[in-house]
Amino acid sequence: MFIPLKDLNPRRGIPFMTVLLILGNVAAFAYQTTLTPHAEKALVFAYGTVPQRFPALLAGHGEWTAALLPLVTSMFLHGGLLHLAGNMLFLWIFGDNVEDYFGHFAYLLFYFVCGIAAGLLHVATNAHSALPALGASGAISGVMGAYLVLYPRSRILTLVFIFLVPIPAVIILGWWFVLQFLSGMSTLGMRTAGGVAWWAHVGGFLTGMAVTIGARRK
Repeated sequence: MFIPLKDLNPRRGIPFMTVLLILGNVAAFAYQTTLTPHAEKALVFAYGTVPQRFPALLAGHGEWTAALLPLVTSMFLHGGLLHLAGNMLFLWIFGDNVEDYFGHFAYLLFYFVCGIAAGLLHVATNAHSALPALGASGAISGVMGAYLVLYPRSRILTLVFIFLVPIPAVIILGWWFVLQFLSGMSTLGMRTAGGVAWWAHVGGFLTGMAVTIGARRK
């Protein structure tokens, strides 16, 4: 059992956007908890990313808002408290230093670009699925990809069974990515793959790396 708890890389400024994103996700989940099961299901299907809507849109059926808008709104919906808590923990660990690097508003744009790219790869690999995909994990994967590029040697304080161990980010994030990729490969060929959106994680991570590498070369 490996659970990253915090990074040991000091930040230069206050991570305003990371805090706002966390508060936005928590507020959206708090709202979800006030809904009846029927109303929450309606919310999830209205604002979650449903891959099946994209082929329908390309075929001339349905409205573009129903397919495209959820690529953004789905980032603020979560399937349960553990789903939310895990995502927000990873965003808090890795987001502050990445926000330091990009600056507040560029970081926010970067976050949404990664989230949208993650959603599109999920759609491409699950085109026939009618299940809505939820969560900020695609965007947060992009933040993690950026962190790997920028701070590979930074130590991440990690709970390893019952021990706290400082482990280089390149090991933690590299191992995490390999697990996502292998899990995604195991779903290829399935007509409908429910559960975790593995390819969204892969897409977000690679997008985050690519954008950060491009930014460093400028």
